[in-house]
Amino acid sequence: MSDDDLHSVVDLRGPEDIVRARQGGRQLAARLGFGLADQTRLATAISEIARNALHYGGGGTCEITGRHERILYEIRVSVTDQGPGIPDLDKALTPGFSTGNSLGLGLPGARRLVDEMTIDSVPGQTNVTLTMRRRGVR
Repeated sequence: MSDDDLHSVVDLRGPEDIVRARQGGRQLAARLGFGLADQTRLATAISEIARNALHYGGGGTCEITGRHERILYEIRVSVTDQGPGIPDLDKALTPGFSTGNSLGLGLPGARRLVDEMTIDSVPGQTNVTLTMRRRGVR
């Protein structure tokens, strides 16, 4: 498996790009040997974060990277947009809180589906990084 097989970038400009990002994450997880449940969790988390970038940030990019070292397998997804930023991150991470008439499950739901989620947000740029790790999946 080459490094090119472990990296992809999807421009998020429309709803079809959310599907492409989701599929890219699922395919990479499968290539690295992650189980079906992990593939589904990752794809769902990507969907939520990519949808937020499109809806609130006006679009952006989704970069998906996989790596393996001996028995550690990791997938990192970085979704970046140039929108207004998240004014109150604590509120945004509270289940049920929404500024867009939704159920308010996007960010908190994505956080529960992966091993690690970090958010860096200032006016003009938000970056959400999702990480999923497994030992000895191959």
